[in-house]
Amino acid sequence: MSEYKHPYRDAEFVLNELVDFDALCADAGLEEINAELASVILTEAGKLGADVLAPLNVVGDTQHPKLGENGVQETAGFADAYQQFVEGGWNSLTPAEEFGGQNLPNVLGTAVNEIWQSSNLAFALCPLLTQGAIESIAHHGSDELKQAYLPKMVSGEWTGTMNLTEPDAGSDLAAVKTKAVPNGDHYLITGQKIFITWGDHQMTDNVVHLVLARLPDAPAGVKGISLFVVPKFLLDENGNPAARNDAHCVSLEHKLGIHGSPTCVMSFGDKEGAVGYLVGEPHKGLAYMFTMMNHARQGVGLQGLAIAERSYQQAVEYAKERLQGTKKDGSRFAIIKFPDVRRMLTQMKSATEAMRGLALIGAAEIDRSHHAKDEASAKRHNARVELLTPIVKGWLTEMAQEVTYLGTQVHGGMGFIEETGSAQHYRDARILTIYEGTTGIQALDLVGRKTLMNNGEHLAELIAEIEETAVQLEANEQFAAQGAALREALEAGKAAREWLLANAPGDAAAAGSVSVNFMMMFGYICGGWVMGQSALKAQAQLDAGNGDPEFLTAKLATAQFFSEHLLPRVKSNLASIQAGSASIMALAEDQF
Repeated sequence: MSEYKHPYRDAEFVLNELVDFDALCADAGLEEINAELASVILTEAGKLGADVLAPLNVVGDTQHPKLGENGVQETAGFADAYQQFVEGGWNSLTPAEEFGGQNLPNVLGTAVNEIWQSSNLAFALCPLLTQGAIESIAHHGSDELKQAYLPKMVSGEWTGTMNLTEPDAGSDLAAVKTKAVPNGDHYLITGQKIFITWGDHQMTDNVVHLVLARLPDAPAGVKGISLFVVPKFLLDENGNPAARNDAHCVSLEHKLGIHGSPTCVMSFGDKEGAVGYLVGEPHKGLAYMFTMMNHARQGVGLQGLAIAERSYQQAVEYAKERLQGTKKDGSRFAIIKFPDVRRMLTQMKSATEAMRGLALIGAAEIDRSHHAKDEASAKRHNARVELLTPIVKGWLTEMAQEVTYLGTQVHGGMGFIEETGSAQHYRDARILTIYEGTTGIQALDLVGRKTLMNNGEHLAELIAEIEETAVQLEANEQFAAQGAALREALEAGKAAREWLLANAPGDAAAAGSVSVNFMMMFGYICGGWVMGQSALKAQAQLDAGNGDPEFLTAKLATAQFFSEHLLPRVKSNLASIQAGSASIMALAEDQF
């Protein structure tokens, strides 16, 4: 079972060369923040991830949280690790200074989050959900709610959750049945929620639940959902946890993976009713929750990258150690000598680098939208965030399935044995295409709200920007073939966009039938864009005599691999898109 080492050079390459971190900070007016500081932060985070969190990864997988009389007891060792996490100030990197945060750029926080997710995905889900809850309260809560809850959530002294799903209301939130009845200065919440990540534990003094529920006069459907803060412990006059609220975990789910993360069935109001406080205005809860969900969706995409990186590291180590072939003189050699093993490892490395680039570029767009100097710029960057979010979430998590599969394949039969650790990454990755909206939901979001609703304008802008990279590649003899491949992929992307705009209005099944292929296509195109930029930047450093030649030439090799072996998948995506909905909708229900 391999140790985890943060790939800091890869992260810094993306931050400095693709994101232009120093320019981003300067444009945002964050004069004290620069690449040098970012490097120090990433180095220290890497130590905590490697030394403290990573060793607990297999512990959480084999020693699951338990539900007892006092609620959920987390895996042994997690509480001490969380205390070190909080004491190091890691929970407060990106929140506003007003509530005790450090106000660092989102893209830097994202680069740091990769470390937590790679080293221990189950553990890292706890602060990930807390960050989302902080975002939602900060954007929509009253001043009173912010002052009462945000300082302790920002510090990490309290954690947060999101409570959407119910037994009869999964992705269809219009079916939410949880009720909220006015009762003086608060509301009484009754109902049950399922799949609540880190819904209960003993690591902190309080757990702050964000709960979707309906008021008595609520209109039907999604327009009748409100959002409430429901703490595990009610606060006394000094703002400290006091009386136990009527909100309890009643069972824990038994899952395929992420065993160290307690997934709770939460019951609200089994006795007198759970005390809750309205966030913002009545009946606008879904919009408020989407603030949290969009943050979480990019975060889950990052988890896809993180688990892919962990699987890759383990596969490389195994391939270098596993002796399989025999030379004529009788000496044996490691399986990394075999071309097919090289194919798998290079695909894992290339895909992971493309995933990292896209994840951090998407995170940087959030910074640019927040710190834009005028309304037009803010609108443009926000549109890019909206467009990239379903691609980051959907494509990265789907690629994680393939990368972790390859990691297990490199191990051969030993990959099927739990003790090697590869199987855990494969199992843990499986949830990523499901929670925070399945791949199909991300794809529908991309073709519907992000493309059809603006007549493909925002997608056309992204295509035009990627085309600039294709032109740069074509102008350089060394990268002309990669430029031609990227241009060919872009032409396929243009054709897919035109097909969607032409066919969706007249065929109700068209958008849903082609959406996943559409999303995957633009994931590969964006990956080709990222890797093309990486090649250009790496060669520029080599030409200038800067950096480590071995590291930079590896960038050239993985960029070429992506162009030759992954980018061509766009052609099959286009063929499936242009086939339309006919065969997909052909069978009657009784024929299945």
